[in-house]
Amino acid sequence: MIVPGIKVKESESFDEAYRRFKKQCDRNLIVTETRARRFFEPNTEIRKKQKINAKKKALKKLYMLRRYEARL
Repeated sequence: MIVPGIKVKESESFDEAYRRFKKQCDRNLIVTETRARRFFEPNTEIRKKQKINAKKKALKKLYMLRRYEARL
């Protein structure tokens, strides 16, 4: 992982330098990655979430299909 860093110019204020640093962090997706890695998630929990999402997706598909058939 690349650690962001900036060189502050002589005529640059703190706010401008901070803004550039934040932009660089956003481009490197540092905040997003740290949020994703905040808590350890065991494989069992990952599989459980995938199962729940698959169930939701199937129910949504069934709902949409029934709505479509009701129109006919």
